[in-house]
Amino acid sequence: MVAAFFRLILFAFIAYIVFLVLRITRGLKKDRRQAGPRTPGPVEGVMVKDEICGTYIPRDEALTEVRDGAVYYFCSEECRRRLKNR
Repeated sequence: MVAAFFRLILFAFIAYIVFLVLRITRGLKKDRRQAGPRTPGPVEGVMVKDEICGTYIPRDEALTEVRDGAVYYFCSEECRRRLKNR
């Protein structure tokens, strides 16, 4: 009876160790996928300069404002508002 109890304890201990090992290895796999800074892919298309802050952005993503026949490009609504306040 005592031997069966010790076998049960040993089996539970081994199962717990296996559980911990599996949990750790799964966590490491997730960390590897999330580790490191993500570098943006190559930007395609024409880059334009925001005249207010000097940031270069893809023309397709830029906000625009036409003034006196000239087209101005902006990285954000805040930069666009700054031009209007000039």
